[in-house]
Amino acid sequence: MLHALTAILICQLVGETIAAAGGLPVPGPVLGMVLLFVVLLVRGRIGDNLERVGGTLLSYLSLLFVPAGVGVITHLGALRSSLLPLATAIVVPTLLTIIVSALLVKWLDRTDSGSPEEGPAGGNIQP
Repeated sequence: MLHALTAILICQLVGETIAAAGGLPVPGPVLGMVLLFVVLLVRGRIGDNLERVGGTLLSYLSLLFVPAGVGVITHLGALRSSLLPLATAIVVPTLLTIIVSALLVKWLDRTDSGSPEEGPAGGNIQP
């Protein structure tokens, strides 16, 4: 398990180094996780230890929201002055995503001749 945790931390360190050295606007941990993803794609599998360590880290993921919440409370004054742009940046893309998703589902759900579709076992699916 120590090897798996070390691999995750090395990927994060490499991501931080690339972000700092390249002056990239992408956070280092994001680059590190992309690097880890590429390594796993090349290997073709996820080791048992890495899966176990990843599961353990995910179980504590909610604790990582505490510093973000504290930061929001600390900078509440600055957030209030930018409330309209922030709300717009949150609401508009969300509504666009919902609309595009609904249109995509409607487009994918079309039937050719109006006949019932066949289910996975070959039977007809009745509405």
